[in-house]
Order: sequence, then structure tokens, then C-alpha cells
Amino acid sequence: MDHEFNVTYITLYGYAEMGIYRYLIFLVMLAVYILSFSFNAIIVYLIWIHRNLHEPMYIFIAALLLNSAITSTTVYPKLLIDILSEKQIISYSACLLQCFLYYSVSASDFLLLAAMAYDRYVSICKPLQYTTIMTKNTVSIILAIAWLLPACEIAVSIIMSSNMKLCHLNLKAIFCNNSYHALFCVISSARVFVDLFTLFNVAVLPILFILFTYTRILIISYRSNRNVRKKAAQTCTPHLIILISFSSLCLYDVLIVQLDMGSDLHFIMTLQAFLYYPLFNPVVYGLKVKEIFKHLKKLLSPSKMI
Repeated sequence: MDHEFNVTYITLYGYAEMGIYRYLIFLVMLAVYILSFSFNAIIVYLIWIHRNLHEPMYIFIAALLLNSAITSTTVYPKLLIDILSEKQIISYSACLLQCFLYYSVSASDFLLLAAMAYDRYVSICKPLQYTTIMTKNTVSIILAIAWLLPACEIAVSIIMSSNMKLCHLNLKAIFCNNSYHALFCVISSARVFVDLFTLFNVAVLPILFILFTYTRILIISYRSNRNVRKKAAQTCTPHLIILISFSSLCLYDVLIVQLDMGSDLHFIMTLQAFLYYPLFNPVVYGLKVKEIFKHLKKLLSPSKMI
């Protein structure tokens, strides 16, 4: 703790396992960050400039990819600096800010995936009512809820954390994630209730809604003709792939507090998540969504379109 400025510093000791591979890991992580940020930015740009992509599904995809870029920028710059540093420290206030940005944006992803599921449900199961249900105002309200609701709920948890007494200043992690709960002397029952309430609102409820919605789509598609089944498969598959991947990452993030994993295993699993997932969203949506892939192909191969 810095007594002169009354600033508490946390030491991140999840980097010890890098050893002689420190510089190699730095180069790989830097490449992943640049590629993921670039891919996300390109697809968001394509959705923005092409009017035929100004539809609810593509707007929700753009919002999800924007979230992905924000999440990467929240974690990667500090992570890259720490990889090359002799001592990895972060002030407690900066740690809480990183947690707030990381978890509020991650929670927003669940709500956006739920919005996509609802959009696909209306498009496939109620096609004649689609334009009257999924209006610009409806999309704007959904986006506002998806971004503001998680931020407000996560903020309550972070504010409570800022007032809790710390008994430990060493964090077994490579960035400030859910592991920071281990720093507290005692976690109050009120804090546990707030965390469980937030988890239920921004993760469990959206997942249940998504499962219900896709089950309805599956049932109605099965009873319909081949064209409806084909449309359902083409538009829903990318969203389901992202949902499964993102849910697995979030499940691991919740479990690391409950499980006392060895430091090597903890480091390897966290590193794997940050190597694969940032590239996953733009690659899946860029390759699997037909209209986005068509514009992406034109952008990358302009000479062939002449």
C-alpha cells in the first residue's frame, strides 16, 4: 500500500508460469489483439456503410462485435505491459474499473444474444409481423437495455467491493477478473445476494430465454417446409455457436473462484480463453453470415468484382 497517496496496489502473480516463453507469449497475444480488434472493426464498418445490412439482426451483430473490441481493449493493453514487466501490479481502484468494464460488457453480450434469438424467432415464426414488431424504436430500446442494465447492476457490486476490507494483496490471475473476491477478508451475505441476483438477471434469464426461443424455432421449423428449415439453420447456427462458446468461457470464469486449481492449470486455461475467444466472434459472423461474408469478400477482393 502506498501510504503517501493512500493507494492500495494489487500484485498479479499469474505471470510466473510464463518463464522463458514470456516474449513468445507477448508476440502471440499482441498479434491476437491486433487481429481481433481489426476483424471486429472491419465487420462493424461493413454493417455501418451498407444499407442492406441496416437490419435488426446485423445491428445486434455489430453491437456484439463492438462489445468484443471493448472487452479486448479493457484487458489486452495492461496484460501486454505486464508480460514484459518485472513486477505486475495494479491499483485496487484500477482493478475494480477493469472488472466493471469487463463484466458489464460481458453481461451485455448475453442480453444481445437474447435479442438476436428473439429477432430470429419473429423473423422465422412470425414473418408477416416482423416489420411491425422489430421497428427502429424497438431495436434502440433493446440496445439501451442491453448496455445500461448490466452496467447498473455490475456497478452496485463494484461499489460494494470498493468499501470492503482487504486481507490479501496478491491475486492469482493475469488480470482483474472474478478471482479478486479472494482478496477480501470476509464476503458479506448482502454482497453474495447482489452477485447472485446480478448473475441471474444478466446471464441465467437470458440463457433460459434463448433456449426457449430456439426450441420454439426448432419446433416450428420442423413442422414447416424445407425453405423455412434451411433459413432457420443458416441464420441461427452462428448465434448458437457463439452462445455455446461464450457460455463456456463465462462458466469457467465463475468456477475459478470456487475451484482451487493449480496455478499452472489456471494460467493455461485463462491464456487459452484469451487466445481463441477474441477471434471467434468476427470469424464466425464473417464466414457464416451470408450477407456479411459477401461484403467482406468484396472488400478483400475488389479486383475480382470489376
